[in-house]
Amino acid sequence: MQKHARVCADCGCRLSQYNQDDRCAACARDRRFHAQPESRVPDSVWHDVEVQAAIVAWDFGRASRLIRTRANLRQDDMAHMTGLSQGFLSMLEAGTRRLTNLDKVAKFLSGIETPHALLPPPFREHDAHSTSAPSSLPGRVAHRIEPGSTGRTAGLRDLAAQAAVQSLQFTEEITKSNVSGVELEELESRIAKIATDYVHAPLYPLFRDLLFTRDQLFSLLSGNQPPRQTRELFLLAGTSCLLLAHASQNLGDQHSAVAQLQTAWTFAEHAGHNDLRAWVKGTAALIAEWSTHQHTALDCTRQATGLALSGETRIRTAAIEARAAARIGDRSTALAALEELQRAREQRTAPDGLTRFGGLLTFPEAKQEYYIGGTYALLGDHHEAEKHATAAIELYERGPREQRSYGDEALARLDIVTARIAAGEIEGAGEQLQPILDLPEDRRIRQIGDAMQGVARLLEDPRLTRSRIARELADATRGYQVIDTRAKALTS
Repeated sequence: MQKHARVCADCGCRLSQYNQDDRCAACARDRRFHAQPESRVPDSVWHDVEVQAAIVAWDFGRASRLIRTRANLRQDDMAHMTGLSQGFLSMLEAGTRRLTNLDKVAKFLSGIETPHALLPPPFREHDAHSTSAPSSLPGRVAHRIEPGSTGRTAGLRDLAAQAAVQSLQFTEEITKSNVSGVELEELESRIAKIATDYVHAPLYPLFRDLLFTRDQLFSLLSGNQPPRQTRELFLLAGTSCLLLAHASQNLGDQHSAVAQLQTAWTFAEHAGHNDLRAWVKGTAALIAEWSTHQHTALDCTRQATGLALSGETRIRTAAIEARAAARIGDRSTALAALEELQRAREQRTAPDGLTRFGGLLTFPEAKQEYYIGGTYALLGDHHEAEKHATAAIELYERGPREQRSYGDEALARLDIVTARIAAGEIEGAGEQLQPILDLPEDRRIRQIGDAMQGVARLLEDPRLTRSRIARELADATRGYQVIDTRAKALTS
């Protein structure tokens, strides 16, 4: 004869043979859920000296764990009573989170119905009852106001407890952050990608990405974060403005470039970052070198030298100084700077340098050779100029694509063109000019256009008028078009 099937006492569904309860699992959970509001801490728990001590010490994680154990409560019971999430309570009891927010502390103590005598002073009612403790709580902890305590002692203890609360509250405020560690890493990665792409990719899309990243950094700096994160945001924001200064200069907008450098310097000061300071001064020297204020470039490089003590930043500073000095005809200073460059090559890069971003914010060997060649070209030593410019081009061609600077490579070729025109090798000059003529217009930075005009003037020398190749090259260089700054780049 078949045994009579058991059914749930609440919903009437058939119970499993393995369920020894009189309700199904769903109804049992539902009853537990609805029973939660009735959960409470028995009076006997408050007599426990360890519970009292935990509350006095503001160790609410330990207090929660002790109270649950003594009262035979689950974490979700405690969560329902206090209004805190079960996950937060779990971390609180594990010691990985702290409860310092006064509103949450009050909610926690109120939810578990903490007796008045155990409440820390900031949460007691200031009436006659606060000067004596109920006799139902034996084993009182030291900080509570006992019968017979003087008003002076009670006031000092209240003051000490309130001061502790204020200290904790202030700590909580200054450690709040509107940016996470993951977000900082993502922003740094984005800056690094822009710096890396800058040397080989078209400028317009990078300019848009750079503006977006800079605006996000500005927005975060308008909020609150711990000082360490603030310094990192200042460094990233300053680096973004440094890149914008380079971009503005490449577009031929010197005034905008200088404004970006001024902002980058302010951020470098707030970040306390010497390498960023040195890069800003070095870039200021580059802008001055290509302007009508060429003599000020040396002042900027000397300031940068005092900030860049070693590594690629020191090499860069020496290279800029050498070329800037050569441009104004100061041969001795130029050659001395090249010697300093060689010494700096033997030193290691500073660990906190901007080189960690890569790309434009590095000064690799190919770029070093290009600057050395450019210095000799300006000094009129065309043999040395071609040797170093050729080395730069070969290093760029053999190196990784992301390190191949189309701008520097083109300018190095123009140094070779100048050397060959000076030597009367017009056909050889044409071979080096062709890759520059084939360069897409969106990669023709303003400096290439200026250098091409210089080559055009050399080709118009009366001694070359009989050369058909010279005339053709002069026509090609004279009409060379650079980046169209009027293009609606940011709406594409």
